[in-house]
Amino acid sequence: MSDNLSRARPAAGGGLMLRERREGWGGATFRPLGRWAPLRRLPCRVASFFLSNPGPLMSRASAIPSLVLLTGAGISRESGLDTFRDADGVWSRVRLEDVATPEGFERDPVKVHAFYNARRHGLRDPEVVPNAAHLALARLERLWPAEVLLVTQNIDDLHERAGSPAPLHMHGELLKARCAACDAVLPWADDLGLEDRCPSCGAEATLRPHVVWFGEMPLEMERIEAALTACGVFVSIGTSGTVYPAAGFVSLARRAGARTVELNLEPSHGASLFHECHHGPATGVVPAFVEALLASAPGLRETE
Repeated sequence: MSDNLSRARPAAGGGLMLRERREGWGGATFRPLGRWAPLRRLPCRVASFFLSNPGPLMSRASAIPSLVLLTGAGISRESGLDTFRDADGVWSRVRLEDVATPEGFERDPVKVHAFYNARRHGLRDPEVVPNAAHLALARLERLWPAEVLLVTQNIDDLHERAGSPAPLHMHGELLKARCAACDAVLPWADDLGLEDRCPSCGAEATLRPHVVWFGEMPLEMERIEAALTACGVFVSIGTSGTVYPAAGFVSLARRAGARTVELNLEPSHGASLFHECHHGPATGVVPAFVEALLASAPGLRETE
């Protein structure tokens, strides 16, 4: 995924103006996304969950708030999948310019296909299964009495296998292919190569992984932005806080009045922008957070 939003720059009258970069044949163009008010940078508190005193959570018009949950590679690490930006992550072993850009695919599609074929093989490993964090979020989606949108930066299918009904894959899906000729998006669990024809239009050598590469726009951004500006609680789980636009979600949600929470192995680059931070393995902090959140909802009765 790319830095499709440029780094925030000062806007006239205070605040920040974000710019969305759209790649075109004539080079990058920008359109303003709006002004974000300056945020007071708060220290992360890691001693206890704010939900042990659910008052702040339920204060928005005394209603149960809608939730936006953002997950990154950190939630799948304990399932046996590599992260990208850690010292031993994927990008420490391969140049992202070679396998995760449109230019890299144009230069050497065989190499790019081999990279993603290997990742599909890894995802099909019988030992790679949803962990307690995936299962906890699926339970939260099932039981929470208000709207829940699960947005993931991950291209694996562990949320689906855990029982999440419709995670929004903003960076695409490893087990799908996309045709450059007809734009069809197709289920694809096997190896993909130049010899494969598109089942939809019959074109040859036009299929590519259905993955958002650096320099491309993430998927369903309008839907995500609408949910962020309307939610009562925004939770970021297992993300580095370095890649835009996802790194900017916390600021957008806070400006709209949401309570913001980080659940991560260690503080992310944007940790000081969250109201609350809880750090540790995802299989520990995420189920504990979900348990406390469900307990805070008045009159909620669990039905499995």
